[in-house]
Formats: sequence, C-alpha cells, structure tokens
Amino acid sequence: MIADDGEQLGVMNTRDAVRMAREKGLDLVEVAATADPPVCRIIDFGKFQYEAKKKANEAKKKQVTITVKEVKFRPGTDDHDYNFKMKHAHQWLDEGDKVKATIFFRGREITHRELGAKLLERLEKDLASVGEVEQRPRMEGNQMFFIFTPKRHKTSKHEGAKAEAAAKPKPAAQPTQSAEPPAQPSPAAQPMTAPTQPAAPAPPVVPSASEGGGPPEQ
Repeated sequence: MIADDGEQLGVMNTRDAVRMAREKGLDLVEVAATADPPVCRIIDFGKFQYEAKKKANEAKKKQVTITVKEVKFRPGTDDHDYNFKMKHAHQWLDEGDKVKATIFFRGREITHRELGAKLLERLEKDLASVGEVEQRPRMEGNQMFFIFTPKRHKTSKHEGAKAEAAAKPKPAAQPTQSAEPPAQPSPAAQPMTAPTQPAAPAPPVVPSASEGGGPPEQ
C-alpha cells in the first residue's frame, strides 16, 4: 500500500485501504496487479488518467513516421520517363521517406532480367547523394525491386545546423536614430520697444491786438 504522498504503508486490508482513500477524497488504484501481494496507491484517478494521456501524446509527437513510396519502371522505360520518376524519388528521399523502385516484367521480358538490374544500378548511382540501398535487387514473381533509405548523415547534418543557429547569439539591438534634425535652441527673448516718432513742429505764435501787434493806425 502506497499513500498519496509516496509513503510506504505496508500490507493492509482492502477495506481499510478503501476507507483511508475515501477519507482523503481520493481513489484507491491498483498499480501493480502482478506483484505478490498486489500494489495499490491512493491517488486522484482523474488526474492520473489525464497525466497518462498527456505523456502518451508527447511520446507520439516525438515519433518519426517514415513512409515507403514506390516508383514503377519497365525494362524498356525511356529516358524521359526515367528522369521524371527519378526526380520524384530524389525528392522523397530528401524529405526523409523511403523509396521502393519496382520493375515489372511482362511475358518474355522475364528472360531479360539483366535489363532490369541495369536500370536499377543506374537509379542507385543517380540517388547516391540523398539515399543508400537498404535492400539489394530481389525478384518476387515477375517483379524486381530495390529499397532506398535516406542517408543518416544528411539528417544529422541538418539537425546540427539547426542547433548551431539556435545557439548563435543574436546581435545587440542598435538605438534608433530619428530622421528629424535636433531642435535648435530658441534665442533669448529681447524686450520689444516701440519705434520712436519724430517730434511734431510747434505751431507759429500770432501776436494779439492788445500787444500792439495790430496794423499801424493812419
């Protein structure tokens, strides 16, 4: 019996274990049925199922799925058809998939197996940069096939380049400069003075009659 905090409680009666789990609001789950005696643990069963499902999904994401794609030839396949199918096989290997190259023999073509073997040898040379032979030419009925697998060092090289790029420090950000010129300081305020006007000329003085300024008497 294992408590919810991991403490070993030893061998207990089933009823006592169930009562203890109910008192804590948890569940009594059998985690090792094949052990002698069986091992049970007090846990939250809903949380236990959620964590188990989460771990299974994470493990599934890390799995690499490799599919096998097939290209088919005939002993008399012309160059145009051969190059077209070879390019597809090259692309599939570059993407990480396996390629199965199959040659079909019809009727009396089965007596010229060397033509099929020669075609597969040519294909092996053309795909040497991205793939390697996993299974040599083999006959099954009226078919001869080759199986190519992606090169491992090519995959590791890509992974190493990604890790190196992630570890490379990023350049420090440069301060941005404004396109506008810096503002010039405004000149000190000067006191404003009103423009001076020229003094008006004094009016002429006219002598009055009492002062003898009148016209002379006759």
